[in-house]
Amino acid sequence: MSNPFVLDDTVKPTKLETMTPNLEFVLQSRVLVAPVMSINNLGQMGTRLMLPIIGGDFEGPLLRGRIVAGGGDWPLVRNDGVGLVDARYTYETDDGVFINIRNTGYRHGSPEAIAKLQAKEGVPDPESYYLRTYTVFEAPPGPYEWLARHVFVGIGERHPHVLFLRYYKLL
Repeated sequence: MSNPFVLDDTVKPTKLETMTPNLEFVLQSRVLVAPVMSINNLGQMGTRLMLPIIGGDFEGPLLRGRIVAGGGDWPLVRNDGVGLVDARYTYETDDGVFINIRNTGYRHGSPEAIAKLQAKEGVPDPESYYLRTYTVFEAPPGPYEWLARHVFVGIGERHPHVLFLRYYKLL
């Protein structure tokens, strides 16, 4: 009997190489944030920012509603300039269902684009920086439970007081 714990050239996936992922648009949000607070010089870690989320809205083909005030984004800007997204907040759909959202991801770009984002003076070209998230939704049983059963990615565009995010379901 052969050892099942030995890898050789006969151990291969059956369909994985042909299973190319696709994306399906789910929604776009407009997140309103209050002025940033920061804890500078966290040693080797970088700078921790705190951005209170004070509202906003979202809309997509299968849901729409408002963003509940009270969440926040606590990005860590590493010493190499890369920002680590860490945001949690709550949606309320038009039919009264609460859905929690957790965004994790990365923001980085040219020094000029990042300086413009941090100064909150105008809107830098969104293609001059990278703002991407991987997103987890917490949704109760019912019409929106599909949000809690899939992988989502987001693409962001930052304006001085509004963060625009478009979310896609990974199929």
